[in-house]
Amino acid sequence: MPDDASISVGKREQTKVQNRLAILDAAREVFGELGYETATVRDIIRRTGLAAGTFYNYYRSKEEVFAALADDGARRFAPILKALRSKGNFDTFVREAIVAYFEFMADEHITWAARRPAGEPHIHVQGETPEMAAVFAEVKDAIEDAIQRGHGPASDSEYMAAACIAVAREVGDKMLMRRPIDTAAAADFAVDMILNGLNGLRGAEV
Repeated sequence: MPDDASISVGKREQTKVQNRLAILDAAREVFGELGYETATVRDIIRRTGLAAGTFYNYYRSKEEVFAALADDGARRFAPILKALRSKGNFDTFVREAIVAYFEFMADEHITWAARRPAGEPHIHVQGETPEMAAVFAEVKDAIEDAIQRGHGPASDSEYMAAACIAVAREVGDKMLMRRPIDTAAAADFAVDMILNGLNGLRGAEV
């Protein structure tokens, strides 16, 4: 049987995990509602209900919190996206990447919402969260890589990536506002918008 010392250590570790989750969840809301530039550490601390000293035991600034959220989102989604880069057909790659991204967004949103205290009204996070920023950066790199390998339209890769990101960003945000969240319908719409637009580019060679 575990002794009192090991039980105490286990409780401390559990408390650390819970506090870190509380800070990251609060930051996700605050960054989304107020915007990264406007948000302050004080805003995040107020949302957590933790003491200021507790916050600074984990993070020294809002920049560190943002980085933690971005790193976590990118770390978990990057392997999914990179596994799709080997797809030879550009249309297939775009479709599977969008589907994977929307499913990732929905899972993140559901997991976050489930951790909110029972009875509290649902708050939809407006704007770009750090996870979204990190994931879209990965999507942009993957699209440009596919184009460089000759699997995409012969057009301006930066504009193409920006257009794909914009469509996925806006459709994904609206998807999270609807109940039930329908990732399949959102993905079908976004993919049709992206591919029909790309295939209509002058000189496209898909």
